[in-house]
Amino acid sequence: MARTILLPVDLADEKSWRLALTEALGMLRDSPGVLHVVTVVPDFGMSMVGSYFRKGYEKEMLDATGQALADWVRENVPDTIEVHPHVLHGSIYDEILRAADKLHVDLIVIGSHRPKFKDYLLGPNAARVVRHAHQSVYVVRE
Repeated sequence: MARTILLPVDLADEKSWRLALTEALGMLRDSPGVLHVVTVVPDFGMSMVGSYFRKGYEKEMLDATGQALADWVRENVPDTIEVHPHVLHGSIYDEILRAADKLHVDLIVIGSHRPKFKDYLLGPNAARVVRHAHQSVYVVRE
């Protein structure tokens, strides 16, 4: 059984994590381990886009997201689970993969929606994580 689990969450979309959280917590109840919860703040992409925001905006956004993630953990993860929240910054799937490697997790538990036509062409974040992760990935459909 997985001893270290990475759970990516979109704080703005409960459907993206509700069932995945239930699965991850169930795995950790049966076999105690560590839950790493990550949320990703997308970067601005091209530097030209960032120039439209005031100086210090990204740091404020990361700090606010860190507080929101800490609140999320308090509200959704039982005290009996060892949990470590992480706020990442960049491309969603790249940051999830990088965190999984850096934290040496055994398993990534990720929620996924039913694909829309555009997802077949571009690929959702969950599909990219599945294709490129060095770890096992458990995809939980909403």
